[in-house]
Amino acid sequence: MSRNRRTGGRSTLRAGAGALAVVLALTLGTGNAEASDTLPWTGDSAVGANQPYQHGYSSTDLLRWNPADDTGAAYLRAKVPLQTRTAPLSATQRNKALPAQTQHLTLAGDYGNAFFESHPYTNEFSQYLFNYWQYTDAYAAWHGMPTEGVPVSSYDPDLDWREKWFEFGMLNLPNPGYTNAAHANGVRSLACIFFSPNDRGDQDYSELLVRDATGAFPAAAKLIEVAEYYGFDGYFVNQESAVAAADIPAYKQFLKQLRDGGMYVQWYDSIHNSTGSISYQNEFNAVNGPFVRDPRLGDVSDSIFLNYWWNKSRLTNSKAYAAGLGLDSRASVFAGVEAGMYQFNQPYNLDDNLGPDGTPMNAIATLGADFVSSDYAAKTDDAAQAQVFDRERRWWTGSSQGATTPEGSWKGISKYIAERSVIKGTTFATSFNTGHGLSTWSEGRLSSDAEWGNINVQDIPVSWQWWIDADRTPLAADFDYGPRYTPASRFSYRKIGGYDGGSSLVLSGTLASDNTVRLYKTDLAVTSRSSLALTYNKPSADDGSQLRLALVLASDPDKVVQVPLAGTGRRTDGWETVTADLSAYAGERVASLGLVVAAGPQSVPNYQVNLGSLALRDGVDRTPAAPKGLEITQLLAGTDELFLGWQLDGYDTVRRYDVYLDDTYLGGVYDDVFYAKRFTATSGTIRLVAVGPDGSRSAPATVPFDLGTAPDRLTTVAGRDGTLKVSWTPPASGKPVTLRLTGVDTSTPHTRTVTVPGTATGTTLTGVPVHGGTYLLTARAGTGTPTAVRGAFADAEITPYPASAVRISGNTFTFSRPELADWHTLTVLEDGVPKQFATTYGSGNKPYIIRGRTTRAAMTVTMSRPAGRVVAVLEDYAGNRAETVLRG
Repeated sequence: MSRNRRTGGRSTLRAGAGALAVVLALTLGTGNAEASDTLPWTGDSAVGANQPYQHGYSSTDLLRWNPADDTGAAYLRAKVPLQTRTAPLSATQRNKALPAQTQHLTLAGDYGNAFFESHPYTNEFSQYLFNYWQYTDAYAAWHGMPTEGVPVSSYDPDLDWREKWFEFGMLNLPNPGYTNAAHANGVRSLACIFFSPNDRGDQDYSELLVRDATGAFPAAAKLIEVAEYYGFDGYFVNQESAVAAADIPAYKQFLKQLRDGGMYVQWYDSIHNSTGSISYQNEFNAVNGPFVRDPRLGDVSDSIFLNYWWNKSRLTNSKAYAAGLGLDSRASVFAGVEAGMYQFNQPYNLDDNLGPDGTPMNAIATLGADFVSSDYAAKTDDAAQAQVFDRERRWWTGSSQGATTPEGSWKGISKYIAERSVIKGTTFATSFNTGHGLSTWSEGRLSSDAEWGNINVQDIPVSWQWWIDADRTPLAADFDYGPRYTPASRFSYRKIGGYDGGSSLVLSGTLASDNTVRLYKTDLAVTSRSSLALTYNKPSADDGSQLRLALVLASDPDKVVQVPLAGTGRRTDGWETVTADLSAYAGERVASLGLVVAAGPQSVPNYQVNLGSLALRDGVDRTPAAPKGLEITQLLAGTDELFLGWQLDGYDTVRRYDVYLDDTYLGGVYDDVFYAKRFTATSGTIRLVAVGPDGSRSAPATVPFDLGTAPDRLTTVAGRDGTLKVSWTPPASGKPVTLRLTGVDTSTPHTRTVTVPGTATGTTLTGVPVHGGTYLLTARAGTGTPTAVRGAFADAEITPYPASAVRISGNTFTFSRPELADWHTLTVLEDGVPKQFATTYGSGNKPYIIRGRTTRAAMTVTMSRPAGRVVAVLEDYAGNRAETVLRG
């Protein structure tokens, strides 16, 4: 973005109306500096040897994309369908005057800005977990992602950001875990297309605009295919390098093809409609308007992200211009807020977006709201996460503690955006699980003491942090992550942890009067068989208080209906469940669901109650069937990794699957595949449980394993001569060993099966590929448990750089990017002397074209002599070299 652009660990600030660029140093501090990269996790949280991770795509990568060739693709798909939200009901909003039609887009990082470790889930509590979907309509990915195949060894996190000598893709996809969470909350998930003079090397928008024989854009078709496969909804297009004026009509047609293909498209306010030059308008007008609604083509995108230098008059003009085009400015014109740069000290006031009636004139977009974690000095310290939570709460509500009075000049997104909800129908369940934990509990039992982060299993967030009404000092609310958690210093509650998941919701403090705690905005239909169960834990003494349900009915939204929950004032010995019959309200719709902590006759100091789960059921047995097809697809004993697969049931009947090793929790996801690292068990039973929308749990599917029946210490060595040497320790059973070799990431996989005697300790397979692709070798003794190892075939092949890829005009040579998937450098020799090529960020010349870092302008070279011998030498990541004579 024009103000603050983080991709590949760098940032740019443009101040004033010009294009002055000031490079900001990366820090881990809390000031107004750019967010730091997420460094590789170490220790128990270190990446697994074969853990699937996301990567970026160049235009060349995109055009040849095939999911069968995309390593780990099956484990990086989002499967949760986009949920519809409830109809607006202003009477149950915190700010009743806010129009619910005002949209908000969040352009931000996900778990962090990790280049080679962008996973849908991992075992780290302190990675960032977004918690405010209720104020967001679209979440767009802002991330630096190297293209596939870049060796991890290319990245040295200790070096300056200019020393990242590898390629970042012009396309980065949203994290599938974030997409699943977004969809569960009715939020669109968007990928990001990004071109700039430096950040993407020689990659250029023009590569997307190549047409086929029918006039269509193959790149647009591929982008639609990628989105449909990976399960996200569209694209944020950040074009920050100039566009040739002659290309503008084609660019709009490209956008239109995306939109007509079902993609949501947001355009950034950067390009002049007539000249194609970089021209930030900071308002919606005739210069950038045609990139949304073109007078000839019609709608080519859905909305625009306005650059940040707006003011009251510009935003007023934007609304008027949109209205003149027949557009709703609250859905199509997004006033940009530079969150990451200015944080809580914004130079631009969103009050300027309020019209004469005090309501927003335009939609709002924020860049870098993940600064609440990414710019915090102790962001990777588990003991400091309460401060991250407070910072995030302040950004979204104006107050770190959820008070009604903002801290400082920043008033919070919730002042301008009305809360949304997807909670509807006749059932609802939550265990107040925020999507990460220091331990895991299953129905009140500690089922794992390992830390974890997995936004896939995040419950629908509490709608308000916090809305607690009390005549006297209200109770304080927090999420309790258990004995190892360090809460903010203002809390002194007993740390209990979760009931089902990693957290519970704790209310604590002095109970001096009734407290009405608003929890969820809903549209829940009550039937004659409806009941609502609360599981709670009250460690404080018997005190004469009582818990009551707080229902706001759509028929009378100004009244809170209190439903008593008998016996809830006494101290409990652990978790207890109490159920309220709601049949008296049959035919009503619950528009807000909460809890009343009713005070007794005396003020109670040190009061505490933990809410473990809340479940509305309609009397219909909605327990999911036991999952089908559970199998261990890869058990990699040498690297302590486990891959599972099963049959996926519909989201209407199953909201997630929980995976256990015997009774130890391994993780959860709504998917038909699962990956676990640090899997060191040698025998046991994998259990898979389906969880329904009402919180009901299926009988488990099970699959036993026993590595004692398998060949041990399985190893492989791939040779450049097309051999694969396999060795192992024979199984005690002495049964014959069957080996199966399969190519993992190729659309034409190499498959081989051989069986050897049970006494054998190894064998050599011949005629295996030497193209460098990934393989899986599985070994099984008789009908025992298979064990496996993954590796890479030797890479002994390289296709020469084609002479046709060079455009020669007299003595001037223009080189195009090699199409070889794993190319690294292209050396151009004139009479044996290498030509020099400028690199991005002004980092000096290199005696070769280096993938991702050579500037596009440098790809055009004038030779010293008109008749000299010119040779191109292409080298791949494996060191293979091929020579092409271009002249002489």
